[in-house]
Amino acid sequence: MSMFCYQCQETAMNKGCTIRGVCGKTPETAKLQDLLIHTAKTVSAYINLLNGNALLDNEIHRWVVNSLFITITNANFDDAAIIDEIEAGEMYREALEMKISELSINIPEKYSKFVDCSAEIKTEESLLEYAEKVGVLRTTNEDIRSLKETILYGLKGMSAYVEHAKNLGKESFEIYRFMETTLADIDDESLTLDDLVKMVLDVGKFGVMAMELLDNANTSAYGNPEITKVNLGVRTNPGILISGHDLRDLEMLLEQTKDTGVDVYTHSEMLPGNSYPFFKKYNNLVGNYGGSWWHQTKEFISFNGPILFTSNCLVPPRGTIAEYLNRVYTTNSAGMPECKHISENEDGVKDFSEIIEQAKTCDPPLEIEKGEIYGGFAHNQVLNLSDKVIEAVKSGAIKKFYVMAGCDARMQDRKYYTDFALALPKDTVILTAGCAKYRYNKLDLGDIGGIPRVLDAGQCNDSYSLAVIALKLKDAFGLKDVNDLPIVFNIAWYEQKAVLVLLSLLYLGFKKVHIGPTLPAFLTPNVLKVLVDNFELGTISTVENDIKNF
Repeated sequence: MSMFCYQCQETAMNKGCTIRGVCGKTPETAKLQDLLIHTAKTVSAYINLLNGNALLDNEIHRWVVNSLFITITNANFDDAAIIDEIEAGEMYREALEMKISELSINIPEKYSKFVDCSAEIKTEESLLEYAEKVGVLRTTNEDIRSLKETILYGLKGMSAYVEHAKNLGKESFEIYRFMETTLADIDDESLTLDDLVKMVLDVGKFGVMAMELLDNANTSAYGNPEITKVNLGVRTNPGILISGHDLRDLEMLLEQTKDTGVDVYTHSEMLPGNSYPFFKKYNNLVGNYGGSWWHQTKEFISFNGPILFTSNCLVPPRGTIAEYLNRVYTTNSAGMPECKHISENEDGVKDFSEIIEQAKTCDPPLEIEKGEIYGGFAHNQVLNLSDKVIEAVKSGAIKKFYVMAGCDARMQDRKYYTDFALALPKDTVILTAGCAKYRYNKLDLGDIGGIPRVLDAGQCNDSYSLAVIALKLKDAFGLKDVNDLPIVFNIAWYEQKAVLVLLSLLYLGFKKVHIGPTLPAFLTPNVLKVLVDNFELGTISTVENDIKNF
């Protein structure tokens, strides 16, 4: 094999990418990401030996988080940037190792595998060779490997939410330390299957904490999302398209573009930004352009102006469509070798002037659709309507809620979610979050007594909102178990943030969660049986069967 990766839903033949990633990453990139994860494990182990008090500030914890985030599917394809992170990790490791030596701390057997790695990765030429020793297949027992990778992918998902919260000034030392302890201990050969299953649920527990942290960061800075009609058309000014998940970047871009004659449009997972009260003061925030992330190779051409990527969901273009790469900029953990990367200044602010000046030289966006869509149905807004919702349920106007959160992707079987939404009875409501909504959020599904039949809570991390809504409705109806509510979970997954959402739902006690369009390749039959036996985890089949049986 040239590589091995099976962390996303589109992995080759639903078994694993072995020649080149379906996502577009090369074998070299895949191996460097494996080595970066191993380096993060090493640093985390040494932090553990120092009881978490390795440095006086949080920079080392932030490095661990960033290293995980870089390896999420479709986040970073820039080998040079990944090597820089590995080298930064080596500097941290050396500093920590020196402190451990000064304090005469003995390194336990479970961490001994980290001691000799540094000598082998001192030169750039040795990076790829050593990376082959620390990849996914290093664990030969398939069930053990399955659980370890499930834990790791949950941590990767957690890193995204933690980093976005950090960018808004909200951090949790408790979450940092959980991530580091788990990352360091995940390869402990003494761990049993039962130990690893417990770790899986612990990841779900801290996943809830991470999503709550980010929810608090977003709403503290920008207010609670409110019901908003989002424009889908364009204006005649040149524009900048902002994609990804980081609302702090949206704020800085809007502030720097106001009164410049340059408009700003959201794309894909940035769509919910239009529903925060804070951003409505910017009259150059026009609305949303296009659909979910995998449409970008067409939509970026028709947009004409620069595109700013604030997180993952970046697709490496091929052939002639690569002509737009000179208009693509990355920031945070995102990276593409052909694209300019923008980092923070010392004061924590990013200078987007280069993007703005380029936008002024570009034609306005070509209009690809018209109309409006609703957004802003996060937990605060829905709970403000709880009396109306509860009355609709009691009267029989609403028979059931379908949580259709998660990810969108390219594969043809994703059409299932459009067909499922269309086939649902008219007395049902869809609760959604994440880019999966682009499969049905522009359909005319109507409303129930003024309540839209698609309630969009926001980004993938706002799946937390949907869990909060369900738990509050349980209390409102006087139920003992959330699973007694008329709610069905039909979740589309693609990458590691969706894995964390699933583990968080399991930790919160939700059962009969259905996932699709395929089962994760990293779940072995034995591990899947554990999830089915304990949580009644389900899969999807056909729309007709699932409408009947869910």
